[in-house]
Amino acid sequence: MVQVSQADLITGAIAGKVVSFPTDTVPALAVKPELAEQIYQLKQRPHSKPLILLGALIEDLLPYVVYTPAELEVWQSLISQYLPGALTLVLPASTKVPAAINPIQSNTVGIRIPNHPIALNILQQTGVLATSSANISGQDTLMTMTAIDQAFPNILVLDSLDSLSSGSLVSGLPSTVVCWQNQEWQILRQGSVSI
Repeated sequence: MVQVSQADLITGAIAGKVVSFPTDTVPALAVKPELAEQIYQLKQRPHSKPLILLGALIEDLLPYVVYTPAELEVWQSLISQYLPGALTLVLPASTKVPAAINPIQSNTVGIRIPNHPIALNILQQTGVLATSSANISGQDTLMTMTAIDQAFPNILVLDSLDSLSSGSLVSGLPSTVVCWQNQEWQILRQGSVSI
C-alpha cells in the first residue's frame, strides 16, 4: 500500500516515480515524459497506443508542439472553449517529445489540460506529465485510488481521503480526441465532450 499525501506524490513525480491521481475523466497513471516507457511496462500496454501529455496550462504544453501563429489562432477557439476539460488535442510533435510517448507515430502528440482541481494543482508543481488511464491494458479502468493501489503496488497513489471530496468531479468517461490534419480537426474518439 503506497497511498501518499499530495505533497509526497508531487515530490515523487518530480523525482521520476510513476504516480496516480484523479482527473476529470478517469484516474491517471503519470510520469515525467522522458520516463514514459515505465507506464507501458506497468500497464503491459502495446506501443501502438500512445500516451498523452497533461499540463496545467496551454503555455506548459506548447513547447511539445510544432505550430505556426496562424494555426495557434485556429486552435485557440477549441482551447478556450474546452480546456481545461475532457478534450485531447493531437498535434504535430516537437523534438521535445520523447519517442516513448508515441512510439509508432512520433510525429504527433496528444495534449490535454484536465478540469480537476487536484490534477491541476499537481501539474502546476510537477510540470507536464506523460499519462494514461489507470488500468492493465485491455482491462476496465480502475476508478478508485484503493483499486489502483492494489493493482499497482509499486507506484505512488494519492491517498483516497485526499480525493474523496472531489470524487464527483470524475466523469468516468474518456476524453474526446481530435487530431489536427490538413489544416482541419478530425474526430478520432468521441468521449465526454461533444464536438
